[in-house]
Amino acid sequence: MRKLVYYVAATVDGFIAAPDGSYDFFDLHPDPAGHLVTKWPQTFPTFAHAQLGIDRPQGRFDTVLMGRATYEPALRVGVTSPYAHLKQYVFARSLPPSDDPAVEIVSGDPAAFVRDLKERPGGDLWLCGGGHLAGQLLSEVDEWVIKVNPVVAGSGIPLLDHSFAPQHLTLLAATPTGAGVVVLHYTR
Repeated sequence: MRKLVYYVAATVDGFIAAPDGSYDFFDLHPDPAGHLVTKWPQTFPTFAHAQLGIDRPQGRFDTVLMGRATYEPALRVGVTSPYAHLKQYVFARSLPPSDDPAVEIVSGDPAAFVRDLKERPGGDLWLCGGGHLAGQLLSEVDEWVIKVNPVVAGSGIPLLDHSFAPQHLTLLAATPTGAGVVVLHYTR
């Protein structure tokens, strides 16, 4: 069965973006970028592959899931398929169907949709954002990979937008990557 992996950058205080959805305060230093390109090459947008030296982004994911707010920055600059190397599902009730064959807009229940995807053959599923979608998929997330950046934001979009529901996780790895970034990898 496929796994759903929430792989995302976060601040020390648990935010994945500023209140306006921007995330440019996360610096991409060469040290962490080198580790991430080696270990998680599929998580970089297709347009960045050439400059990062990614020829064929192979790895565990063949699908990316994102919310509307995560997808919209690409649309604003005219990119309809930010992860063209992956099958892309965007969960949004306010977007029309995509004209891009690599992108499917899903307006139904995210948890039911993901349960169905997990049963299909293929690689693992990458949940790349955002916090609201992660909250809706909390019961379906099998692994958490959090790139904790040495930044305190104070407020913004939380890592997970969900009511109080503690779930205990098991740490698989804690990898310092340079420039103060630590990649924490947990499983349910």
